[in-house]
Amino acid sequence: MRSLASDNNSGVHPLVMEAISNANKDHALGYGQDPWSAETVSKFKEVFGLQCEPMLVFNGTGSNIVSLQLITRSYNSIICAETGHIVVDECGAPVKSTGCHICTIPTLDGKLTPALIESHLHGFGDQHHSQPGAIYLSQCTELGTIYTPEELKAITGLAHKNGMYVHMDGARLANAAAALNVSLKAVTTDCGIDVLSFGGTKNGLMMGESVVILNSDLVRNAKFFRKQSAQLASKMRYMAVQFTAYFKDELWKKNALHANEMAGLLHRELQCFPEVCFTQKVESNALFLTMPRNVIDKLLETWHFYFWNEDENEIRLVTSFDTTREDIMDFAKVVKDLLKK
Repeated sequence: MRSLASDNNSGVHPLVMEAISNANKDHALGYGQDPWSAETVSKFKEVFGLQCEPMLVFNGTGSNIVSLQLITRSYNSIICAETGHIVVDECGAPVKSTGCHICTIPTLDGKLTPALIESHLHGFGDQHHSQPGAIYLSQCTELGTIYTPEELKAITGLAHKNGMYVHMDGARLANAAAALNVSLKAVTTDCGIDVLSFGGTKNGLMMGESVVILNSDLVRNAKFFRKQSAQLASKMRYMAVQFTAYFKDELWKKNALHANEMAGLLHRELQCFPEVCFTQKVESNALFLTMPRNVIDKLLETWHFYFWNEDENEIRLVTSFDTTREDIMDFAKVVKDLLKK
């Protein structure tokens, strides 16, 4: 099966699989007390800065939950775009785990701005109102768009001025950094992000994500939040070695660049058809577009992808590190043939 539904559907990069296999020998202390985990912590510090503290967790939702617990209390509100993953795709888990109200803001492109946020910064000190405590950002956004470092600094500056924290959901951070041609640190630590959910599952890892604490004031109780959230792995080495392989020789960037390039190729192949209309800029590895419903239905017989807005015949296509040029050209040819009918 070939799929343009999600980069979660892709396989595991051979170098990551090799690293897991190499760690599968003898006995090792559990819960991150093994040498592989220690090496991975060092790698994270090289990438994000010496002050960072990484905590490996099982998945993206777990990473978001732990991150948000670190920066909020139940009387806080969390500000995010209405398309934010914590609102749309996590079954209320962040609300259940933090007790916080989530304040959603409509956006055209999935990106928050200081101007959009400022109108929701009120009620500070009023015991009758949830206290604005955190801003949640996705990089890339759920619409595939990307924040520049300047845009991020403007948001973190506003947040910190008002005594708030900023959490970045970096499930596709690699795609954003690769598209901007900057380091991972340049769009996180250097921009004032307080805590990061760093993902690799969508870019060549088998499983596991990491909470990366960038604000040292948040470190003290972090391990207890992870444990209470059922996100502490016993055989940590198998998660850890994946990130070591991921960071080595910037495998993360090579994978992300390829996924982005395949998205660009697909965009070029489809935009020549007048019946195809792109609803968002193609900045990373996700494409949002509309086409005639009869064409979509026929495509779904042989290709797997998702509707984004079924009422508008809007679909989402996502390329991966292992998407091939042949995949793109085959899909484009099917679209072309269907549009001729």
